[in-house]
Amino acid sequence: MEASDTAATTACPTSAVPAEMPAANGDMGGPRGSLGLGLVPERLQKREQERLLEVERRKQKRQNQTVEEEKSDFFAAAFAREREAVEQLLGCAGQEAPGPGVAPARLDEAASRLQALQKLLNDAVLYLAPYDVRLGQEALARLQGALAERRQELQPKKRFAFKSRRKDAAGAAAEAPQPPPPVAPPPGQLHVPSGFGFSNRESQTLQMRAEELHQRDILLTGLTDCTVRLYGNPNTLRLTKARGCTVLCGPVSTSVFLDDCVGCVLAVACQQLRTHSTRDTRIFLQVTSRAIVEDCSGVQFAPYSWSYAGIDQDFEGSGLDRSKNNWRDVDDFNWLARDVASPNWSILPEEERMIQWD
Repeated sequence: MEASDTAATTACPTSAVPAEMPAANGDMGGPRGSLGLGLVPERLQKREQERLLEVERRKQKRQNQTVEEEKSDFFAAAFAREREAVEQLLGCAGQEAPGPGVAPARLDEAASRLQALQKLLNDAVLYLAPYDVRLGQEALARLQGALAERRQELQPKKRFAFKSRRKDAAGAAAEAPQPPPPVAPPPGQLHVPSGFGFSNRESQTLQMRAEELHQRDILLTGLTDCTVRLYGNPNTLRLTKARGCTVLCGPVSTSVFLDDCVGCVLAVACQQLRTHSTRDTRIFLQVTSRAIVEDCSGVQFAPYSWSYAGIDQDFEGSGLDRSKNNWRDVDDFNWLARDVASPNWSILPEEERMIQWD
């Protein structure tokens, strides 16, 4: 009897443990356990790959930022050095106004350096902040204004033949008040002498030829319902206070400035374009830097499409890179949200670009 009880007691622990119960060391055993061990390494491997990709992305971002900062520093140093050289050539270094008596050869060298300075800024707009671009363009505008003044001073003066007059008339003329000196333009605006261009015209067709335009600063102001054709290569172009006008211009070596224009059409090629206080205007543009709009609305852009006999020679003389056209790259100084398009300008639809210019 005791032997049979002992045998029964010995057999009970073996029969009481289920065959599929997990072992004490955590081994799941069976097919289900094998599946878990296979999935865990795969998930960990995927997570590790994602972590490594994120580390590489951040590293690349830091490297790009460093490169842009280095480029910006190089631009700032080069721009300041060239600007100082141009100021010395124009005789305006450290002065509010350019010094008189600058030799023509120095003006030619200053003009050449200004074009190089403009190209330096054009190449840097892709990585410079908009504020730095604006400062560079304002500095260029001031230097172009100084150059225009020096060229104006070198123009030959007209000789006057005075007729005999009564003494009282001569005395009255001597006591007549002198006109006030010209006011310097505010920063950011182009200074353009008023001697070349058209002003205060209405419902007229106006034009200028290459010999009249070559490397001159052109001013069009106070025009209403006029058509203006400029066949040639001016140095700068300024269009102000225009209403319902069409202006067609050949390649401009440096800058084009629009101010207070309404309902106009402009076709122009240039290094830089700045549009201020303008609305409901279409611009057919070729520009090597980025166009700028400020305090504008309803401005539309399309690629430059005007042509005329001799335009190829004018492009060569202008120094513009005809293969480079950033007509759709526009900076709006009144719209700082980079991820949302500015409501103040737009791309002109292709079906509206077909215009019979002549």
